Amino acid sequence: MTRGADTAPARTGGARRTTPAERRWRRLLGALFLATTVAATGCGVPTEDTPRVIEQPVPGRTPSTAPAVAASGPASERLYLVRDGALVAVQRRLPREPDPQHLLADLLAGPTEAEQGRGLRSALAGSDVVASVEVWGVTAYVEVPAAIEGTGRNDDVLAFGQIVCTLTSRDGIERVVFTRQGVAIGVPLPDASLSQDPLRAADYAGLIADA
Repeated sequence: MTRGADTAPARTGGARRTTPAERRWRRLLGALFLATTVAATGCGVPTEDTPRVIEQPVPGRTPSTAPAVAASGPASERLYLVRDGALVAVQRRLPREPDPQHLLADLLAGPTEAEQGRGLRSALAGSDVVASVEVWGVTAYVEVPAAIEGTGRNDDVLAFGQIVCTLTSRDGIERVVFTRQGVAIGVPLPDASLSQDPLRAADYAGLIADA
């Protein structure tokens, strides 16, 4: 078979010295490989045309990662924690405004040591409440992996209230729907009823106390 002019010569046995043309060819291949590697690693994340599912660690299946102290910065986030059977809003400073993923992750991480010193806790700690959150328009769809019935927990209302009030505190999110396998489920309200409707912070207003 005839080899093209740009094909490196095959070995015919025995060691031989490379020609200047071969050495130039190898240097060119090395330079092309390096340029391709740098270009691949330097690419930015492409823009997404469709809403994306935001996966979160499931509390109870992973250890708590509650921060010792809150971060600082020009931006802020509002999280709803629990004290004396009520929902309490806490404001934290951040280097940049959090997206829904980071907002929910900070909520699931629980109160800082300073917040714990003020008697704040989370009804979400140690429970399998959230699998993922997906935002469409002004509605956040929160996937719940386990059945609410028979969980044995006394503060389910506070747990779901924390999620609803925290997510809707962010600009652009006005309501929250809880789903299981993509189907809306009923979650507990303060009046002991279950609702499959989109929920707003106003639905838990009776449980919100001053900080």
